[in-house]
Amino acid sequence: MQLHEIQPFHKRKRSKRVGRGGKRGTYSGRGVKGQKSRAGRRFKPAIRELIKRYPKLRGYRFKSFRPKPAIVNIDMLEKKYKDLEIVSPKSLLDKKIIRRIKGKTPQVKILGTGELKRKLIIKDCQFSKKAEEKIKEAGGNIVDIEPGTIRNR
Repeated sequence: MQLHEIQPFHKRKRSKRVGRGGKRGTYSGRGVKGQKSRAGRRFKPAIRELIKRYPKLRGYRFKSFRPKPAIVNIDMLEKKYKDLEIVSPKSLLDKKIIRRIKGKTPQVKILGTGELKRKLIIKDCQFSKKAEEKIKEAGGNIVDIEPGTIRNR
């Protein structure tokens, strides 16, 4: 016996031709009335309850396009910087404290966790109130994002 000589033992089963008169006419084995007897019947999808729980509020699908700033704590600045060094997003990138987001230098926010004893010049960064107080106490300067304006001397 060869591969092209193989044949099945059973005859081919014909598909049911339904709804054409004769033995399987009118109700076609579906019964009378009800959801199961209709064409295009629909059952509740398994996800329906989850879909219904979604909030129906304007704009809930869209996240803000404003990128979140990279966060740096004061204790990290204490470890990586020396006295009177300039802390800016570019210098933070160079020291590998932060990394680029989608190829761009991110905005930086400095938070007040940790101790700071060095006098640092903070430039082009956002900061929390606690961080600002600690930088002032250490004797550092904060240069605002607008060029040339100095907040604290």
